[in-house]
Amino acid sequence: MLVDSHCHLNMLDLQPFDGKLEGVMQAANQAGVTQMLCVSVDLPTLPQVLACAERYPQVFASVGIHPNDSQDITDITQLLEFSQHEKVIAIGETGLDYYRSTGDLEWQREAFRQHITLAKKTEKPLIIHTRDAREDTLNIMQAEDAQSVGGVLHCFTETWEMAQTAIDLGFYISFSGIVTFKNAKELHEVAKKVPLERMLVETDSPFLAPVPYRGKANYPAYVRHVAEFIAELRNEPFEKIAEQTTENFQRLFNLKIFI
Repeated sequence: MLVDSHCHLNMLDLQPFDGKLEGVMQAANQAGVTQMLCVSVDLPTLPQVLACAERYPQVFASVGIHPNDSQDITDITQLLEFSQHEKVIAIGETGLDYYRSTGDLEWQREAFRQHITLAKKTEKPLIIHTRDAREDTLNIMQAEDAQSVGGVLHCFTETWEMAQTAIDLGFYISFSGIVTFKNAKELHEVAKKVPLERMLVETDSPFLAPVPYRGKANYPAYVRHVAEFIAELRNEPFEKIAEQTTENFQRLFNLKIFI
């Protein structure tokens, strides 16, 4: 049993499945993927995200605006309204991205703070995106008491030191297909060190397909390749990785009410 803890079902290329999302779900089921979290990145496509969660019992949703798309946020009223949906289990993705956005990024930091406020108000965990912004990400997490709701640093590509600090704050670390790349040596070492009880796996599909699909479209079924690679990397049974990351997902997002 596996979970894809971060995917974007509404963005998938469905042509290989005769244009139907049912084919994606069937492929995921055949790969042992029993649950998925479809993650929001902006307001215009948020209804599509919720529609996916409404249509499939194994799919859950988040509410948030990606840090590269959050410049127009003035308040969180709309996000708060969407967060009341019964299938919404998380706030995000949010965070800081200093790789794609440049200049004065106070607007990005303020949007991150507002998402943390929303998470505390709704008592839902955070999905945090961080790239080239280690110090500011951790500083804001601590200053805004993000640890009171917890969450996950998704698609993690940063240092062990950052992972360790986030774990100390009660957060989980999620690995995507990037961990399977041969040149991701530093990330391999992080994946070896992260305690299994604080680890999640994801695809971030349709992006960042793992080996052997690198450079192609990514699908939730491929999370199995991420888990298999981590199992080999850590010299642990695949079944152990799959079982623990699934249990972690259900604990973090309080899914007992859906089981």
